[in-house]
Amino acid sequence: MRRITPYQQEGEVACGGQPLTRNNAAYCSAGDFIAYDVNWAVGAFRQIGDAFIFYLLGHEYAHAVQVRLGIQYRFTIQQELQADCMGGAYIGDSVKAGSLTLDRGDIDELRQGLLAVADDPGQPWFAPDAHGTAEQRTDAFFEGYEGSLAPCDIT
Repeated sequence: MRRITPYQQEGEVACGGQPLTRNNAAYCSAGDFIAYDVNWAVGAFRQIGDAFIFYLLGHEYAHAVQVRLGIQYRFTIQQELQADCMGGAYIGDSVKAGSLTLDRGDIDELRQGLLAVADDPGQPWFAPDAHGTAEQRTDAFFEGYEGSLAPCDIT
């Protein structure tokens, strides 16, 4: 991955000719970079906490890994839940290795963050931009957090 790019306005950064929207973080395979709306991230940091930012970056890095491994599912939700699992594995393995120390309350921040980025109730699972319900996203993340990459179905 080449870089992490913050942006402040919709359309300030593009991926494959498409402007990135506000209130988002995304991996752009066309340019091999992660971009995030800095105002949204700062707001999430203030409202949820620092652990949520670890999750956001881990999730987007996971998309970069998926591209490199050639992992592609039929439905977006499958890609997203796998990225949640892989992001959880990264954070969990980092904690186990001692390279990341979570503060008291960080696990709750991760849960709150996953709730914040869950699909709205009623969102069809097969929708092109579906990421998963709060329960699905939380389950996927913590399966990776607790079990490393084994439950993430990387084959």
